[in-house]
Amino acid sequence: MHVLIVKMSSMGDIIHTLPAVSDAVNALPNIQFDWVAEEVFTEIPTWHNNVQQVIPIALRRWRKKPWRALQKHEIQQFYQQLRLQHYDKVIDAQGSIKSAITTRMSRGFRVGMDKNSVREKFTDLAYQKKFSVPRKQHAINRLRQLFAQALEYPLPETTAHYGILKERLNLTSMKLDLPDNYVIFVPNASWTAKCWPENSWSLLLEKTAGQQIPVYIPWGNQTEKKRAERLSGNHPYVNVLPALSLSEIAILFSHAKTAVCVDTGLSHLAAALATPTITLYGPTDPRLIGTMGPAQIHLQSNYSSKTALLEIPVETVWQTLSQVINNIK
Repeated sequence: MHVLIVKMSSMGDIIHTLPAVSDAVNALPNIQFDWVAEEVFTEIPTWHNNVQQVIPIALRRWRKKPWRALQKHEIQQFYQQLRLQHYDKVIDAQGSIKSAITTRMSRGFRVGMDKNSVREKFTDLAYQKKFSVPRKQHAINRLRQLFAQALEYPLPETTAHYGILKERLNLTSMKLDLPDNYVIFVPNASWTAKCWPENSWSLLLEKTAGQQIPVYIPWGNQTEKKRAERLSGNHPYVNVLPALSLSEIAILFSHAKTAVCVDTGLSHLAAALATPTITLYGPTDPRLIGTMGPAQIHLQSNYSSKTALLEIPVETVWQTLSQVINNIK
């Protein structure tokens, strides 16, 4: 059976889909998957052994410069690539208008969640068969249920397995000389309400560096880089990383002793790689979209505003981090 997955963005959403792929492979050993993903995240599906091809889509870039995309025939090329293969089934694992349109353009039997389960209204009209997947549960569990129904196998009772093969990461590209023991701090998020105050991060960095524990801070754009540089100050044990690919960042997480993250895609990457992680939450509910995996700790902000910065005491985070570090030693 050859199946196309339409799950385009974001990083966390794509990572949440991997356990469903692992379930399907265990139930149907001869199954093969292709995947439509936003171009900046196409590395992630390739880390799973049973994803054969990733078809990149560039909606984020096309929306910013539509005429350029048309002049370069990028949209036409995507459409042609999408329709090269006729699939036994096409699973819309996203349930949004953009994913439903993409699913509708593909060639194959189209399946997805029903009108009461999809993320956006009317997307279910793109599917030839629809399934009920109750909302009030974690996103990973919902996707596992969708795949089990769509591909007709019993829903496994096992814990979620992301199926990331570390040998598929581009090990040769990593040029950093990493120490044996280090931690990762991820202070950057796309929403202001998901961010912890810089002063809080600075205090946590001082405490961590005071224990002579090396800290690495990744970033994804120039704004995030500047924030990381402000936080690093003159601490000799704090390192702002150079620009890295997703595979390189994955390698970094896979060798880290632990990580402290705000609610962002990299926290889900850490969980998928079984890195002990402390994730700070604000307006989002970790019971529905929180990190899932071994040694995952969720700290929820006491403040409920969707615009204010997280209000989690530094001492609470430091005590939790100290316990995690001591347990790993």
